[in-house]
Amino acid sequence: MTVHLSSPESLMQPVPYHHVAVATGTRHVYVSGQIARQSDGTPTAPGDLAGQVEHALRNAHAGLQSAGAGFHDVVRLTFYVTGWAPEKIESFMAGVNAVAEEIGLPMPMPPASLIGVDYLFEPDVLVEVEATAILD
Repeated sequence: MTVHLSSPESLMQPVPYHHVAVATGTRHVYVSGQIARQSDGTPTAPGDLAGQVEHALRNAHAGLQSAGAGFHDVVRLTFYVTGWAPEKIESFMAGVNAVAEEIGLPMPMPPASLIGVDYLFEPDVLVEVEATAILD
């Protein structure tokens, strides 16, 4: 395995992600920000944060697979969420949990950041996710 995930006891517990990823490998995979769009550009889950998280993660998974990777190879996830407020965490995590098993996303997730933003590239986009993976 090229990626080892851990959460030292000295860091905040529990969280839905690991704090640390140690990776060895020679190929780096960077999946650009994925959103809740079908391959033809059709929006999915308008106005539904959980639904958009699910679809954006499915798209990130497709990007990883195209490079011969999966979420087990991911060392970092970055989520951008419009109009973030702490009360949105339940809906956000509902989307993550709904799709995790289907796409092989380990729980807790690899190291992750959730960054609140005013807006993304189109008004209906509520979430965008980037993934970084390491392969041998």
